[in-house]
Amino acid sequence: MKIDFDGIQAFVAIADLGSFNKAAEYLHVTQTALTRRIQKLESYLGLRLLDRTTRYVELTKVGHDFLPQAKSIVSKMTLAIEYLKDASKYGLGSFTLACVPTMATHILPALMREYADIYPRNRIRLHDGTSFEVREAILNNQADLGISIYWGEHHSALVEIPLFDEPLMFFCRESHPLSTRKSVTWADMSKVDLIVVSNFTATRVFMDYQLAKQGISLSGAYEVQHHATAIGLVAVGVGCAILPASTFEEGDRPNVRRIQLTGPVVKRKVMMICRKNTTLSPAANAFFALVKNRYQSG
Repeated sequence: MKIDFDGIQAFVAIADLGSFNKAAEYLHVTQTALTRRIQKLESYLGLRLLDRTTRYVELTKVGHDFLPQAKSIVSKMTLAIEYLKDASKYGLGSFTLACVPTMATHILPALMREYADIYPRNRIRLHDGTSFEVREAILNNQADLGISIYWGEHHSALVEIPLFDEPLMFFCRESHPLSTRKSVTWADMSKVDLIVVSNFTATRVFMDYQLAKQGISLSGAYEVQHHATAIGLVAVGVGCAILPASTFEEGDRPNVRRIQLTGPVVKRKVMMICRKNTTLSPAANAFFALVKNRYQSG
């Protein structure tokens, strides 16, 4: 069933204003066009809604009965259109963001705070997971945007935008012999009990690949699934860890130090991803623009 909104809008305007002339001016159409709208609506309904002569216009009994429903239709449609216009203009709405946990610890909260200050009515549904899970969430339409780690493979269905390069750093307890150093080398790692993150994570895959090019191979005394677990073990003195810089900020754990790792400096590439040939919602597009402006301006 096709709803004749133009005809219903014309009927409400005539009923409220009491004349075809005033209604035509209000709707910015000619009286002839307005008359056609009413005739089309009445023809579709098979009923007369208005009695009109050259001197007056009145609602029929059916017109009186229909008017409250017609006004409700026009009001709801007007509100819906205004909402969409505002959403487009001001980036209103909600969206789902998939993000790797290390970004969700420090960097993402700052971005979300800035976004919330600009768009206080918007909501973000956060899906955190590994880089593989972030990609899958985007590909399966479970998330609109993703913040992930590039691990050497482009996907033809995704747009991947580099944001920044993040160095891997050495984390140890203050009591560790290397804790007073301003920097350490990969060669120094052979002397410590390393806590390594699972080789199923993008960071581990990337690190192993980069080190293999340098002829460096590392093995850990302990293996964990999450960066946060590694930091917890470092804090109690179980061992040391090589983790992305964003995993931890100075002051988070008073007894843990974060030290530059050189020889070589290994950096992972943080990416923002979305589906190709897909129009983002106004809310998602506003976040996309905010992140790009933060990391790519200049």
